[in-house]
Amino acid sequence: MRTFYNVIIYLVSFGLHIAALFSKKLALFISGRKDVFKILEKKISAADKTIWFHCASLGEFEQGVPIMEAVKKIKPNHKIIVSFFSPSGFENKKNTPLADAVVYLPIDTAINARKFISAITPTLAIFVKYEFWPNYLFELQKKNIPTLLVSGVFRKNQIFFKSYGGFMRRALGTFNHFFLQDKDSETLLKGIGIKQTTVSGDTRFDRVSHQIEIDNTLKFAAEFKQNSVCIVCGSTWQEDENVLIDYINSAPDTVKFIIAPHKIESDKIAAFTTKIVKKMVLHSAIDEVNISEYNVLIIDCIGLLTKLYNYADIAYVGGAMGKTGLHNILEPATFGVPIVIGKNFDAFPEAIRLRDLAGLFAVKNAAEANEILSKLVNDEHFRNKTGMIAGHFVNNNTGATKTIVNWISHKLK
Repeated sequence: MRTFYNVIIYLVSFGLHIAALFSKKLALFISGRKDVFKILEKKISAADKTIWFHCASLGEFEQGVPIMEAVKKIKPNHKIIVSFFSPSGFENKKNTPLADAVVYLPIDTAINARKFISAITPTLAIFVKYEFWPNYLFELQKKNIPTLLVSGVFRKNQIFFKSYGGFMRRALGTFNHFFLQDKDSETLLKGIGIKQTTVSGDTRFDRVSHQIEIDNTLKFAAEFKQNSVCIVCGSTWQEDENVLIDYINSAPDTVKFIIAPHKIESDKIAAFTTKIVKKMVLHSAIDEVNISEYNVLIIDCIGLLTKLYNYADIAYVGGAMGKTGLHNILEPATFGVPIVIGKNFDAFPEAIRLRDLAGLFAVKNAAEANEILSKLVNDEHFRNKTGMIAGHFVNNNTGATKTIVNWISHKLK
């Protein structure tokens, strides 16, 4: 089975090289991997002690941040290496001060796995949430390198739990310990004989809970909001914008909207703005106008969303109206803000839990979006109560980082 897997990986790699000729994102995916070993040779020496974090993309990196910060304190003599699978993660965090080296993870061939792990010689490997690359995992096991999964979450439809998933189950069995988000994931793993588990929760709760302790002031946001009810629509895709546009155009002028698209693409932003009938301004143009006179502010830059939630009375979090995946609902929740999302959130346990607590509402279409947004805007008591539930949800679920770091401290004495 391993031979078959390796053949598939080589075929996929070849296909990606061809597809990269027609896709900018795939071109980054391929070209970024060409310099991995040069970067490692420059930044990591044979004498260095290292800890390796692998993150699929940006969201997983954010989950890993609290652990990275803690590890830097308890193991200051270790260098931290962060690898990414996706360009969006690497391009956004390639200069993070948390890591001594940031690289793409080479494609999971046996040769790449041996070369990569020999280059970094980690004393500990930490995979965040998911991504299970068999050749890397078997190589880590072969070299007796402790390997953890943190903030892990499993679903019964994954290959590990199928009759034909034996090879991937063997790869999963190489982990020394699983720190899981929920009890259901632990039950699934125990059902296939994996018992080295701890239900510690999601480190994102620790990450976002620290946000309210820092300065979240954005002068332009305060000038824009004034005394209005403000709806912040974060990480939106076209599917999200399609269900929001009716309410944006029909809402009372006392309601203001800050919209931060997930991708900053000028042509798509321009297409969306043509649908808006309210007075609208781009963030890039705010120095030229009196921003308080506008009803809709579109953020055409990156890096502001987390602080913008500080100005939200209501948050719409994108990604779940389509198939791209729900973005981080905990960022607005930590500010005690009621949250609205799209319909496709079954793979996100934190959204399910917060929905069940009535701190989050999922909508299927524009009519449902109009209904719940109108209720939240018009009923201040309902809005405040819902936001309080969201805030308490974050506060009551912190502590995963401490559990994981205690294990690391004991293991790396």
